[in-house]
Amino acid sequence: MNMEAQNLSSHSPSIGAILIDSGRLEPAAAEQILRLQQNKPGLRFGDAAMQLGLLDEQDIQFALSRQFVYSYLQASDDRISQEVVAAFNPFSHIVEQLRALRSQLLLRWFDAQIGRKALSVVSANHGEGRSFVAANLAVVFSQLGERTLIVDADLRAPRQHELFKRANKFGFSTVLADRIPWREAVRRIEGLQGLFLMTAGAIPPNPQELLSRPRFAGLMEELKEHYDIVIFDTPPGASVSDAQPISAQAGGALVVASQHKTAVGGLKSLVANLKQNGVAIAGSLLNKT
Repeated sequence: MNMEAQNLSSHSPSIGAILIDSGRLEPAAAEQILRLQQNKPGLRFGDAAMQLGLLDEQDIQFALSRQFVYSYLQASDDRISQEVVAAFNPFSHIVEQLRALRSQLLLRWFDAQIGRKALSVVSANHGEGRSFVAANLAVVFSQLGERTLIVDADLRAPRQHELFKRANKFGFSTVLADRIPWREAVRRIEGLQGLFLMTAGAIPPNPQELLSRPRFAGLMEELKEHYDIVIFDTPPGASVSDAQPISAQAGGALVVASQHKTAVGGLKSLVANLKQNGVAIAGSLLNKT
């Protein structure tokens, strides 16, 4: 027994130790796995465990995520909405696509050396997946080890507080109105290392005026000093012009379109308006759901 325990702790941390500490594996079962490994040199711990029927693929992925400091939540965790799929199922096809998008943005847009740390997520209309993309993109950036803040800058019909199940009494609007310091409006997302949220706050009667205040420019610089990645969710660009000043402050925009909802004319108009305001189009995403 002592020899087996030493084997489990010889790696820092080993898959076996992680699974035992999390309650997913009994020490006696770990001994069975280690004996099978001894009889079959080269057989990995996870493969041996699944051969014996002691663990499944989800258990192995959980252990690997902890071993490589890749945080995600279990399906039973109700602290945030299941719509934030990257937080619950990081090995799914849709999250693989989000990681590919993340890689492209890191190559083509984000550059800390020249201060490119912020990005707005925009779409022409409601229901095109903009808030979904913003939330999940923020999660995959945090899983990369980037200190990531998502700001709900939709001061008309905000959603991020619903996705992350947070109160929305104070947030972006109250910070722009100089009612509270920005640090008091930021909440850490438990269970997802390095992810932070600033909700929209109370819906104001004058979102355009708030977004045009000099306070926004100062806030942007403060946020970029404190975080590696800052992602802004925005209102739909076809119905209101709020996305323009938000994207102008961020410097770049990711354009989201829906395969079955987005009209080409509206999308072209949105992109043209962004470019006229000096906003770089950092990328685009076609939502097929």
